[in-house]
Amino acid sequence: MPKPRLVRRILKCLAALAVLGFLGAGVLLGSLWLEKRSEVTLPIPTGPFAVGRAIQVWADETQPDLRASVPGARRELLVWIWYPAVAGSAGAVAAEYSPAWMREASARARVAAELARPAPMIVRVLTPIFRLLTRDESRVHGHSLRDPGLLPSERPFPVVVMRGGASTSVINYTTLAEDLASHGYFVVGLDAPYRTGSVVFPDGRVIGRMPENDPDLYSGAEFQSVGNRLLAAWTADIAFVLDRVEHLNASDASGRFTGRLDLARVGVFGHSFGGAQAAQFCSEDPRCKAGIDIDGAPLGRVIEAGIHRPFMFLLSDHGRESDPESQKIKADIRSIYDHLPPDGRSLVEIRGAFHFTFSDDGALLKSRVVRGALRVLGKLGIDGRRQLTVTSYCVRSFFDAYLKGTGVSPLNLSSPQYPEIRVIE
Repeated sequence: MPKPRLVRRILKCLAALAVLGFLGAGVLLGSLWLEKRSEVTLPIPTGPFAVGRAIQVWADETQPDLRASVPGARRELLVWIWYPAVAGSAGAVAAEYSPAWMREASARARVAAELARPAPMIVRVLTPIFRLLTRDESRVHGHSLRDPGLLPSERPFPVVVMRGGASTSVINYTTLAEDLASHGYFVVGLDAPYRTGSVVFPDGRVIGRMPENDPDLYSGAEFQSVGNRLLAAWTADIAFVLDRVEHLNASDASGRFTGRLDLARVGVFGHSFGGAQAAQFCSEDPRCKAGIDIDGAPLGRVIEAGIHRPFMFLLSDHGRESDPESQKIKADIRSIYDHLPPDGRSLVEIRGAFHFTFSDDGALLKSRVVRGALRVLGKLGIDGRRQLTVTSYCVRSFFDAYLKGTGVSPLNLSSPQYPEIRVIE
């Protein structure tokens, strides 16, 4: 074939491939845009009670926040409360998954940051594309009512404190919180300025996390050092929250929670770094009567000191991970587990579970493209909503056994209804 003709044919093939690539990219972006704007409802709570949600700001006037960017700044937490509610409370309306004031303040803060520090052109081009991968929270719907009355009950409700991952707001664990509340638990989640990725207060303040408070930026010995320092601050936050819950139970200004909370039945759980916090707190504070670490690597003194009350490690599917870091985490978990009370310990793995879909992302991750990529990478072996269902069952069953039941024998979580559960002896 003459050379000019060959060159023309190659150019035509390249042009056709370019057009197909352009059309494919357009179809992909269009599908992501439609998915971002679609309505999504979280899994329905499995308990018999309606769920109420309240949002409060709790400030500690006696202790400064040692992890704040401003020396002497007081400890201040954004607190989310889910609780069993009166379904027909007068004036009660559905609570927005993410309140409008929170979304609006976040948007203003993002625009202000972009104006104050313009990003490079490539970042400005790619940012709108990356945002298509995130869910429009105004179109996400939970099952909570906004500030309804507390359900009447002859017995006070057990209290569970919930912590998210290192950067994730506890709102992203609404599915787990609503399910517990629907079964008669008073669930308290907390977000801390300078440590949680971004905390938005009702007065419009938006406080982000400082790099030195981000354990994900470190590895090896540096990670251990930063993690231990943050762990002390986070566990102190949990202790402060329980102090305030005790005050709420003694004298709630609204009268809604006064005398209705059982501080003798307190559970603590968290995911990822929040799970490490739960383990450390339950190791050192006797107010914790039962705890759960959801796929979090243990840190701090708990590895040596152990935990002397019922505790569960609930893990994702780590398969055949054999790198040194994974082996150390497994050894630390095993060491703590082996020294737990024999009638109050559980070590469970959910087959096919992915670390990041223990949060509401399990229900919100709808993009077939993203899910397909995660499956190809071996990271997603179970439907995200199914993972949340199994997780809710495990968390609820454990707390039922050790906060509501007698807890005199080891809990058996194995169930033909949930074959994904692998109980590790």
